[in-house]
Amino acid sequence: MAENGVKNGKGSDDIDESLYSRQLYVLGHDAMRRMQNSKVLISGLGGLGVEIAKNVVLGGVKALTLHDTENTSWADLSSQFFLREADIGKNRAEVTHPRLSELNSYVPVNAYTGALTDKYVSQFQVVVLTNSSLDDQIRIGEVCHSNDVAFIVADTRGLFGQIFCDFGKAFNVIDTNGEQPISNMISAIAKDENAVVTCMDETRHGYESGDYVTFSEIQGMTELNGCEPRKIEVLGPYTFSIGDTSGFSDYVRGGTVIQVKMPKTISFKSIKESLAAPEFVMTDFAKWEQPGQLHVGFQALHEYQKKNGSLPKPRCKGDADAFVALAKEVNSSSAAKLDELDEKYMRELSYSAMGNICAMQAVIGGISAQEVMKACSGKFNPIQQWLYFDALECLPENADEVLTEESCKPRNSRYDSQIAVFGEEFQKTLGNLKYFLVGAGAIGCEMLKNWAMIGLGCGDGNVWVTDMDIIEKSNLNRQFLFRSWDVQKHKSATAANAAKAMNPSFNITHQENRVGPDTENIYNDDFFESLSGVANALDNVDARMYMDRRCVYYRKPLLESGTLGTKGNIQVVIPHLTESYSSSQDPPEKSIPICTLKNFPNAIEHTLQWARDQFEGVFTQPMEAALQYISDPKFMERTLKQPGTQPLETLDALKKALVDHRPNDFEGCVKAARVSFQENFSNQIRQLLFNFPPDQTTSSGAPFWSGPKRCPHNIEFDVSNALHLDYVVSYANLRAEMYGIPQVRDRSAIADIVSKIVLPVFTPKSGVKIDVTDAEADARRNDGSLDESSLETVKKSLPDKMSLKGTRFVPIEFEKDDDTNFHMDFIVACSNLRAENYGIAPADRHQSKLIAGKIIPAIATTTAMVVGFVTLELFKLVQQHKKLEKYKNGFVNLALPFFGFSEPIEAPKNKYYDTEFSLWDRFEIEGDITLQEFIDYFQEKQKLEITMLSQGVCMLYSFFMAPAKRKERLGMTMTEVVTKVSKKKIPPHVKALVFELCCNDTDGEDVEVPYVNYKFAS
Repeated sequence: MAENGVKNGKGSDDIDESLYSRQLYVLGHDAMRRMQNSKVLISGLGGLGVEIAKNVVLGGVKALTLHDTENTSWADLSSQFFLREADIGKNRAEVTHPRLSELNSYVPVNAYTGALTDKYVSQFQVVVLTNSSLDDQIRIGEVCHSNDVAFIVADTRGLFGQIFCDFGKAFNVIDTNGEQPISNMISAIAKDENAVVTCMDETRHGYESGDYVTFSEIQGMTELNGCEPRKIEVLGPYTFSIGDTSGFSDYVRGGTVIQVKMPKTISFKSIKESLAAPEFVMTDFAKWEQPGQLHVGFQALHEYQKKNGSLPKPRCKGDADAFVALAKEVNSSSAAKLDELDEKYMRELSYSAMGNICAMQAVIGGISAQEVMKACSGKFNPIQQWLYFDALECLPENADEVLTEESCKPRNSRYDSQIAVFGEEFQKTLGNLKYFLVGAGAIGCEMLKNWAMIGLGCGDGNVWVTDMDIIEKSNLNRQFLFRSWDVQKHKSATAANAAKAMNPSFNITHQENRVGPDTENIYNDDFFESLSGVANALDNVDARMYMDRRCVYYRKPLLESGTLGTKGNIQVVIPHLTESYSSSQDPPEKSIPICTLKNFPNAIEHTLQWARDQFEGVFTQPMEAALQYISDPKFMERTLKQPGTQPLETLDALKKALVDHRPNDFEGCVKAARVSFQENFSNQIRQLLFNFPPDQTTSSGAPFWSGPKRCPHNIEFDVSNALHLDYVVSYANLRAEMYGIPQVRDRSAIADIVSKIVLPVFTPKSGVKIDVTDAEADARRNDGSLDESSLETVKKSLPDKMSLKGTRFVPIEFEKDDDTNFHMDFIVACSNLRAENYGIAPADRHQSKLIAGKIIPAIATTTAMVVGFVTLELFKLVQQHKKLEKYKNGFVNLALPFFGFSEPIEAPKNKYYDTEFSLWDRFEIEGDITLQEFIDYFQEKQKLEITMLSQGVCMLYSFFMAPAKRKERLGMTMTEVVTKVSKKKIPPHVKALVFELCCNDTDGEDVEVPYVNYKFAS
């Protein structure tokens, strides 16, 4: 027995938030600490074992041991991305160990090549078996079950996958779904034996029957405040019952109900017991019979291999016959016997069994790695207990005719394990594909790994990848092609080089361009027309929609995906078949009303948004305005055209930035910070309470300060209060940066300065208008009369532009990830002081960064799985399937776990006369013709009368146009009309224009028609 030593483990119990930041938002600190106390063993270092190991190392366990007794073969190279051709014949664990160790310096990785004895196995918290025999699974599974060691089996056989989980007799789940606890404001609570709670009707409460809740801030029925969690029964979208309150005080008003996450204990059967009485997790509800069939099928594969010394040969009908007969025997002797064994399905399992498909291993490996993390952390609901999955839709529709034993036999090629499933011709087709990958982040890295492994673009084809971003330390936790020494390098180049190292035949071109109108001279007609397809690996909707429009225009398939923590989605867009990505969108995020932010916050999200607005309004916008004032000759003209009172507000803010509040030294910055504290957290609150005293009532007699309106209190500055000083220190240093004044980071020095500042006593004023609703605020802002004399006074008080030349003004752009720049220091202090004003529970720095920084939680397991699913859809595109039911759009949540797949939505059809068309159709016109000829073409050939014609935002022709103008344009060529109306030359790279038409049919009725693709240049 030989075990390699650890060379890379730091052994720290601390959580490196700069590395694990995105994952922490998924798991939380407590679950991460449990992860970091768990030792994991993974046996079997083929493609699946390495996929699991990669995600577990990125996840941050205490230590990982890799076990394998086999040596590397050619078959491994189709999916084992840490192996190289020079490694063939070497032990898989020993070769993998040093390369896997590079992923995370906090996780010690060991290589072990000895026997898995009972004693050795029982020292781990989690044991994972891949590529193992059923006898070993049962033996080791029983040892794990009796020693309270979590046990996972994962396996892939071609286009089929299997996972089994046993986390012991009493596994404790601390949080089943990972969602933030729901809270709602209360409008009523009945005093009854089965009391009904009614929530404010602004939004649905979102609870489910069986949830537990507690209460706070209730006036009247105070017995519920801080009570033990109560189980609820949902009665409606705004009501639920909580049991007996008949002995409590009468409810008066107010209060918040808060969901309580209750731990859940799950009992697992051992693998031996579970084989006879299996529980299944459904991965595809369209394949209801699949789990039972594969449960028998995988057992039959073990028996076949035990009996014959190998798995059935690819597409070998003789081996398949023998396998089906054996599967029938296994089924007949099984305690979980099926009424009918699907022989055709079993044959496909036999044909595929020797295959190793990288995409399948990414799917099963991502899911399995998440189960490892669940076992370590107690976070999220585990698989109970068997999960089966197949992707037979990836095969050609006439697979029995196209695929033969000859076409699928080994070639001593790195792709032999893929050829075993799809045949040699499919492999050649993959090699000749030309794909464009937009983004080289988490999804992009996984995509490049998969593409390199499957051989995409490794023949006469090519892959282009573009990404403008630079690698940061926080990327390393999920963007696995990057290493610590790659920080500050370009993502696209680094990812391309790493993927090329995995497969030297991978033809890849890396670029650092943003995709958009500005780069259409690069990603032009020739570029897109040469492509086989596009894959998005983007992190924003606007870029996704832009690429979607380009793919629709050039009629190229688009592979779209995204992740959010443990959730992932997959969409495939197929020319002439499906709707586009932009055809349906999620509803926009609900915005926070301005008056809620300004005067009536009731949640930490409100105070954090207010703090962000303060940051922009104090440290960014004034300096941007100052720079525009100095450099833009039309700044004043543009400002004076703003509606209502906005010109005065804009120029008054500029005057304060350039004259009134401009500091001369750091002491001036500290004074500005102290004044800001007084204004925001004391004076404004005192004025608000002067306008609306705590006992204020509405016109109907109801308390004004009730429901979502929390009655505030002012805060008096205390230099010994750390939060108060945090605000002053961060504000003063940011203000110094704005004006190019040297910063001072000594808190005691700043405390000394601020303690000597004396401010005038504030007295609330009568006649100050405070808006209660956004409608009031909008009306006053836009309809208010502009005080011309005040405006003129402010204009005259602005300094001469020439006097400001050379002055340093620095607009500060918010950057959440630099802990030394005071940005998050200000946000946290500002938000929590505002929260204290209104009696809202504060948020720590971690939570504040998530909300204020609008961070998208991310974890490597979800990314690996989602990209695996995307690659399976790529296979279907290569097979040129024409039936929608062959493709799968999906939504997955690994926390639950939940898998939902559906057919893509067919592209909606429109019709004019007898012609049907969809978003994929257009009129095609070639050659530069006159506008008159263009109109005549549609009149004569299409029986359509053009009433209006536009290109982009330019109206080129309309029935209501002045006759002289219309007559002038009719004789021009279309390109001349476009140039004249737009007043811009057509760029040299543009070979075609898009025209939008409004038309009447022969009956004079308006009809919807496709756009025109006008190709004027070859």
